[in-house]
Amino acid sequence: MIITRTPFRISFFGGGSDYPNFFREHGGSVLSTSIDKYCYLTCRYLPPFFDHKYRVRYTRREETQTIDEIQHPSVRACLKHLNFTKGVEVLHTSDLPAMSGIGSSSAFTVGLLKSLHAMKGRTLTKKELCLEALEIEQDHLKEHVGSQDQAVASFGGFNRIDFSEKRKINVLPMNIDASKLEHLQDHLMLFFTGFSRIAAHIAQEQIDQTPFKIRELSMMKEMVDEATEILKFSSFIDFGKLLHESWMLKKSLTSKISTPEIDSLYETARRAGAVGGKLCGAGGGGFMLLFVQPEKQKQVKKALKKLVEVPFRFEDLGSQFIHNSPVDTGNMEGNQDELYPVILQK
Repeated sequence: MIITRTPFRISFFGGGSDYPNFFREHGGSVLSTSIDKYCYLTCRYLPPFFDHKYRVRYTRREETQTIDEIQHPSVRACLKHLNFTKGVEVLHTSDLPAMSGIGSSSAFTVGLLKSLHAMKGRTLTKKELCLEALEIEQDHLKEHVGSQDQAVASFGGFNRIDFSEKRKINVLPMNIDASKLEHLQDHLMLFFTGFSRIAAHIAQEQIDQTPFKIRELSMMKEMVDEATEILKFSSFIDFGKLLHESWMLKKSLTSKISTPEIDSLYETARRAGAVGGKLCGAGGGGFMLLFVQPEKQKQVKKALKKLVEVPFRFEDLGSQFIHNSPVDTGNMEGNQDELYPVILQK
């Protein structure tokens, strides 16, 4: 049995410049961090006692005889990509809801690939894991996704990530004093807006509009440099102000990125003391990140009392094994002491 824990992420600046149709020509950069909220996956070979060969549990439960019958796109694609022929069980659970802008789909794919490779006795480097997740999502599934989520889930940490060409990704950890990093975290609040959306639909419109939004996307990319300088040399209040500027630019990319309800919530937070903020991910709903001075956080929380606040901290490990024991229970001709050690010891 393999159990993996893969972090979700918050993107501060540069989101949108990580889509291949932009960065292949103009280059891309994002500033983002993984956080201590996770996707958990448990994978094992399924013993041959059932009337199905594959079992997948997430918001649904699937039991099938073939990989092609599996409805979950990432599970189906990963099992086919790695040429699994024996029965497999995949169980998923999560700290935060899906489709909420925190990179949940890529965290799932990264964690699943890490688990399935371990079942075959292989360990990937963080870079290999990232590139394979990109291949699955962008090439096999043809999903309208950027390229930062896979990198953050694989590498973990607070990073600047640069993109060029098809799969050239450079992950640069932000070398910031630990006390400064703590100070930054103390200024951040995360709220769940409760509005669901399909990121791919919003991303598709943004991709379609890219040729007409080169100036805006280039400005958003350049804000990564500006934010980096602020973190090293300036007041953190300027970081919050830059978040506001970036959000105003991002909203101009397509009409689907925000809604009147989201705009109202954001303005309510600003009136209560938030310096700046943004919706996480493609937009349209999900989690709202706010930059708020600690002494004003109570009044912001009161103003947004109808929303769920999610306390969080940064993390720096990326996708990790919680348990790694790739016993092949599909091979009933194997050593039974190895297949069922706990049962036999009793």
